[in-house]
Amino acid sequence: MMQVSQRSSETPLDDSNWRTVIQENASVLAAPLSNSAHHSSILHSSPSSLSDTRFLPTMSTQTQPQSQQQEPLTFPSHHAALIQPYLPPVASSSSSGSSSGITPFPHVTLTYAHSLDAALSLAPGVRTALSGSQSKAMTHFLRAHHDGILIGAGTAVADDPGLNSRLVFLEDDNTEVSLAARQPRPVVLDPRARWEVHEGSKVVVLAREQRGLGPWVLVNSGTVVDEGRRKVLEAVGGRYIPLEARREGERFEWEDVLRALKREGLGSVMIEGGGDVINSLLAPPVNRFVDSVIVTIAPTWLGQGGVVVSPPRTAGENGKPAPPVRLTDVTWCPLGEDVVLCGRVSR
Repeated sequence: MMQVSQRSSETPLDDSNWRTVIQENASVLAAPLSNSAHHSSILHSSPSSLSDTRFLPTMSTQTQPQSQQQEPLTFPSHHAALIQPYLPPVASSSSSGSSSGITPFPHVTLTYAHSLDAALSLAPGVRTALSGSQSKAMTHFLRAHHDGILIGAGTAVADDPGLNSRLVFLEDDNTEVSLAARQPRPVVLDPRARWEVHEGSKVVVLAREQRGLGPWVLVNSGTVVDEGRRKVLEAVGGRYIPLEARREGERFEWEDVLRALKREGLGSVMIEGGGDVINSLLAPPVNRFVDSVIVTIAPTWLGQGGVVVSPPRTAGENGKPAPPVRLTDVTWCPLGEDVVLCGRVSR
């Protein structure tokens, strides 16, 4: 059985020696899984339901096409403690059987990174890295604590995202040693089936390697889906989910989306973007569906022409602009050169 080296509990695990722990365990993390019946049962479990593959091995022996192996990430417990109050309740997890609970909607966490001028990217369709290493690890920590992770079709097309968690839990006083991260179900809002998913799409490759889950793609119920793409998704446990797009321009209503995901068994959903998704979700009265907001603020300006977070302004009953929406229960968390803002939408 693979053994992960443990540091003495008398040695504080600060930001510098977390990296040392990772280096000490690099050979273990890169080692292939044993052929034990336990590992075999994990690798060959059915992906038909979310709870079947909640804990997945971080490495695989799959062949072409393969994902580029990336360094596992850690998130120190003292940082996790600051984020913890904004995470979904444990009971919201689909694995707890709460999908038939009182609320018809999942717990929604809206999270994204933007610049000092509120820009998400330099231009539409341009992938722009903003998060530092520590805030990136926080993102993977959040992914590991949600049943699903949702993006729009534009982000899927532009970024070819993996939508998995690379978090590796290492032992200290508050966490357990584990070589597996709890993987979220990728969800793509794609009413017109614009995302040309294929065998080499990163999210598909990661699902094939058992390092993520197959994506669910929500399409307009009247959209004709390419059969080849359908087979690609189904081969890794994903699928297309038809949903009526009732908004102008073949767009989904957020209430319909969240109800559908709760019916499918997702007790919590982490929404990462892109711009249209974020702005539409922050606009009143839709923002009532948002339970937590976690924003990474990077110390940079992207300038004019970028994709910015600026939800549409709404009018009040007297025709004047409605009062601005504020966050409550706010916590600020410095992570490296970034600052993370956590809060809840005021009701």
